[in-house]
Formats: sequence, structure tokens, C-alpha cells
Amino acid sequence: MNHLAHALLAGDDEALRLGGLLGDFVHGPANAAPLPPRVIVGIRLHRAIDVYTDAHPEVLAARTLLPAPYRRYAGILLDMWFDHCLARDFPQWSAQPLAEYSAALRALLWRQDALLPPALRRFRGYMETHGLPATYTDDAVLGEALGGIGQRLRRANPLASALPVLQQREAQLQQRFEAFFPELREFAREWVEAHLE
Repeated sequence: MNHLAHALLAGDDEALRLGGLLGDFVHGPANAAPLPPRVIVGIRLHRAIDVYTDAHPEVLAARTLLPAPYRRYAGILLDMWFDHCLARDFPQWSAQPLAEYSAALRALLWRQDALLPPALRRFRGYMETHGLPATYTDDAVLGEALGGIGQRLRRANPLASALPVLQQREAQLQQRFEAFFPELREFAREWVEAHLE
């Protein structure tokens, strides 16, 4: 899952939500980072969500829908596409309007600026410029984001040309997402309950 999903799955707790956003930017043991304990729990939640997602039967089935050479990058592509699905159907998953939720995430990152690593500060600027994550509803924004990720990878890759491949499989991927996401949400809720007692 990508930024929007990690934030939403962290619930209403701002520290957990911040940890969810930090998850892709903090490497190594979470508790090695000089962060508040609840933010560290949020990073651990992010990692637990990633492990659960990668092993979920619906996600594994979605991977098989992608042809070579895209299947090799299925983790990135599905993370981005599933955030696209989540953004498109956001009223189904949250009572808060997507634009308002997106602005609140960016505001959270500004309030907690002192805790952000440089890479997340740079990404926050990208979020501001492109109105993310709300604009993940727009296929063109998604395609541009995939191209940007592809440019940052060390080896040649097909990410810049992946959007039409995903669009051609939209109905099948949507079906997989709708079967998977409620189970992921329940997993995250139970994980938080177990780790914040």
C-alpha cells in the first residue's frame, strides 16, 4: 500500500499516522530513529501492513494479472494502483472528504517538520505541488508518479509505461482491491489494538 492507505489505516491517532507516512523513509530498526514512541509504533504498523499485503492471496492474484516485464515491479505498481482505487472510492472508506483529508496529512507533515528526514521533506514538497494524495484519483497524476519512481530506480525499468497496462486491467484489479482492503483494514485495527495496550 502507498501513502494514502498507510495514513488511513493508522486511524485517527496523529502519531500513528505520522509513523505510517514515515515508514518508507526510515530504514533499519524503527526504534533506532530518534522519534516519539507512538510514532515508532506507527512505523512498525506500516511495516506490518506491508508484510500482510505482500502475502495476501488477493494481492498475489493481482500480481499474476501483470505481464512481463511489469510483473517484476508488481509491488510498486499495485501499491500505487491500490492507492488510486482508495482515493477514487474514498467516501466508501472515510467520512472525511478526500481533499480535506489530503490537506490534513500535508499539514501534519508541516507541524512535525522537525521529525522528518530530508527525503520526506522533499516528498512533502512534491505532495504540495501535486495536491497529493487527493490527486491520485487522476490517472495522469498516477502515470506521472510512476514515471518519477521509475527515474529514481537504479536500473532501467518499465514504470513510465505501466499506466495503460494497469488501466487495461482496471476491473480485475478493482475486484481484487475490494476483496483485499476490508481485510487489511481489520488487520490494521487489530494490530493497533494489540500493540497499544
